[in-house]
Amino acid sequence: MQEFKNAVDQAKRELANRFDLKATKCEIQFEKENLTLVADDEFRLKQLKDIVESKLVKRGLDLRNFEYGKLEPGTKLTVHQDVKVKQGLSQDIGRTIVKAIKDRGLKVQAQIQGEELRVSGRDKDELQKAIALVKGLDLPVPVQFVNYR
Repeated sequence: MQEFKNAVDQAKRELANRFDLKATKCEIQFEKENLTLVADDEFRLKQLKDIVESKLVKRGLDLRNFEYGKLEPGTKLTVHQDVKVKQGLSQDIGRTIVKAIKDRGLKVQAQIQGEELRVSGRDKDELQKAIALVKGLDLPVPVQFVNYR
């Protein structure tokens, strides 16, 4: 989440310095886990979105973590778009991963714990096979692996 905040701060700084966006109503509003892009028209909103996405990629964040809402008309002849940050795994994706691990016949136990998936096993080689399997799946969200014990 800290990298996300840093990327948004960099995007705000670039927005303030960009000559083509100086005399416009473009702004980036950031509140906790939501981001709102506000611009004069669709073209400038697309430019703003490109700025934010480039900063996110430079910070090493996967763009699949972000869900863009619809373009909505705002006040004073502006348009805005909400961006939500996806965190954790949904139950459906967790079930898909657990099913893939069980179908493969690996000697590990997989359990869904809230927004996380915990895979445990005795043999490190089996755990590494499970990690390789999950990396090979075509999931709509990027996955991270922590605590390799």
